[in-house]
Amino acid sequence: MSALLIKGVLRKENSMATKLFGVGVGPGDPELLTLKALRVINECEVIAIPTKDIKTSVAYKIVKQVKEDLDDKEMLPVDMPMTKDKEKLNQYHNEAAQKIIEYLKSGKNVAFLTLGDPTIYSTYIYVHKLVNKAGYETEIISGITSFCAVSAKFDMGLVEKAQPLHVIPSSYGIEDALKLPGTKVLMKAGKKLPLVKEALKKSGAKGMMIENCGMPDEKIYNNIDEINEAAGYYSLIIVKDNDKEEE
Repeated sequence: MSALLIKGVLRKENSMATKLFGVGVGPGDPELLTLKALRVINECEVIAIPTKDIKTSVAYKIVKQVKEDLDDKEMLPVDMPMTKDKEKLNQYHNEAAQKIIEYLKSGKNVAFLTLGDPTIYSTYIYVHKLVNKAGYETEIISGITSFCAVSAKFDMGLVEKAQPLHVIPSSYGIEDALKLPGTKVLMKAGKKLPLVKEALKKSGAKGMMIENCGMPDEKIYNNIDEINEAAGYYSLIIVKDNDKEEE
């Protein structure tokens, strides 16, 4: 079996039987953890969690409520600081991939827990790509997205008939996005929430927000004026295009 080196990782041309699973655990409510996600977690020997301190991880807390013996698994904390510095991000992603590959090489399957769905603005996907590129099997286990959970909490649909849906990372500016037709989902505002709220008010948009959807400290804001500018990172805003509903 031939091999080659990719960014310091020994790549085997033939994939091993072990696999990395990116497991979406949903937005917060443990009852929204899928049966498939729970099965994969049960079957994997190693549980990777994107945090320094496992016990403080939201993803860990969600699964722990459903699987009380989670700590019996081999736990792998993966440091994933929030930064836009590309060099630092690459460093953290490569370090995470290296750690996971060591477990895969030893014959152990790894479940990497991630909030919501692994395909939606998830840090996990960068690690997924690196591990896959190194020649190891990977699989994504879909989870319920935060914006679907928030829409359900408001007892309404996201889009109807021909209305488009736009999912927007609001930490990068939303002025142009607010002009788009249909429903806008504003994610990841973080510390820029005051600017997001200001932009929403200037645009005349009608929106609503839930902070920590499905978690014990969930807070609901029924309109833009109510939004707490100091709300936490797990806050999601839905802007409905009510003036242009389809007939």
